[in-house]
Amino acid sequence: MARKTYQGEKNDKSRTMNKLIHSVGIVLEKKGYTGLTIANIASTAGVDRKLISVYFGSVENLIETYIKGKDYWVEATAAAEQTLANSKDDSTRYFLEKLLLEQIHYFALNDEMQKVVLWQISEKSDIMSHVTQSREKMSSLFFPYSDKELAGKNVDLRAVSSLLVAGIYYLVLHTKMTDSTFCEIDLTTEEGMNRIKEAVKFILKQTYEAEY
Repeated sequence: MARKTYQGEKNDKSRTMNKLIHSVGIVLEKKGYTGLTIANIASTAGVDRKLISVYFGSVENLIETYIKGKDYWVEATAAAEQTLANSKDDSTRYFLEKLLLEQIHYFALNDEMQKVVLWQISEKSDIMSHVTQSREKMSSLFFPYSDKELAGKNVDLRAVSSLLVAGIYYLVLHTKMTDSTFCEIDLTTEEGMNRIKEAVKFILKQTYEAEY
């Protein structure tokens, strides 16, 4: 019978790394991005601060690991290549529509990611620069497929998509930070959310069906 290899140290390392990653989210939610210090994260995790450098190299790498694990577009990109390759007969419109509708739902419910995006637009950061580059991988995967479908049409889907993605971010953040309506639409209600979702569908439909 083969002897079992001792896994205690390996498991301890994995548990500690997960605790540190989880603690980034706790600190971010309670203190915002300015509170993401080595001391705060280690204290929240209940571990020696030196372990951040040992396991992640730096607190910046730890924070980036957390954000990439939570970011909607980074996560969506992981499954996008196979999905697009297997849906050759389907319009890319429905793939993009699904992504955007899920973005609305995910971002509206995720306080931590709202704070991450606020951080991203508030100051320059190597961490957020790396995350943004990871997000852009979705563009390099998706647009070659949509370009083929829309060939010959005078449609700038990249510009339309940019406005929709940015608009979703802003509408959610506006609602969260001001607790008010936007163009008399209340995104804290199911009706308000559905109106925005229907608008996204309408814009994409008009874009893809444009005759010019």
